Amino acid sequence: QVQLVESGGGLVQAGGSLRLSCAVSGSIFRVNTMAWYRQAPGKQRELVASITSSGLNTNYADSVKGRSTISRDNNKNTVYLQMNSLKPEDTAVYYCNAMVKPSVSSRYDYTYWGQGTQVTVSS
Repeated sequence: QVQLVESGGGLVQAGGSLRLSCAVSGSIFRVNTMAWYRQAPGKQRELVASITSSGLNTNYADSVKGRSTISRDNNKNTVYLQMNSLKPEDTAVYYCNAMVKPSVSSRYDYTYWGQGTQVTVSS
């Protein structure tokens, strides 16, 4: 079993900052690409940012580029999302996603999701 536990969401005023965290635990050989998605009411879930296993390659949605930074600590199997200059349109439930290789003999990675953390930005 693999668990993803998110934290750091909350209510913040426009222009403020939040740092989301997501820790992966359980039966893990290696955590590969990790990502943050978000889903606003009435909208589809969308990719916010992703980061490869080495941390050297990152990808951001245009809507958050320049305002957000994704990072990871492989010693803790944890991914972070620092969000600055928050806007009301950033309001959503944020989900952590991880591609996990469960054992050294696994041929495939498996995708896992966190339970989501609410981010609300007031104007």
